[in-house]
Amino acid sequence: MLHLDDKRDFFRMIVNTDLELYVMDSEAGRKLDGICRDLSATGMSIEIDEPLELGTCLRAKLESSIDSVPALDAVIKVIRCGKESEDCFIIGAEIMEMNE
Repeated sequence: MLHLDDKRDFFRMIVNTDLELYVMDSEAGRKLDGICRDLSATGMSIEIDEPLELGTCLRAKLESSIDSVPALDAVIKVIRCGKESEDCFIIGAEIMEMNE
């Protein structure tokens, strides 16, 4: 729920769906599986099972379950990474570029 004190410029949609991530930096081509927790016009929150360094660039692919809504294919950059539990990390990522 959005609160009056939430200072975000864009609303976040709760998504909670599988997401494929492909590392674009020094480990280019490595695939990670994650869960996109929420999504906005400029970023997303992703649950993964390992930490990622700030600044890591990834290609994110999120399939759509609705025919009229296209899949998301974007280049993202890790801007935050926090440990939620022993094998669960939450990354905040900025959307840098949308792919078609």
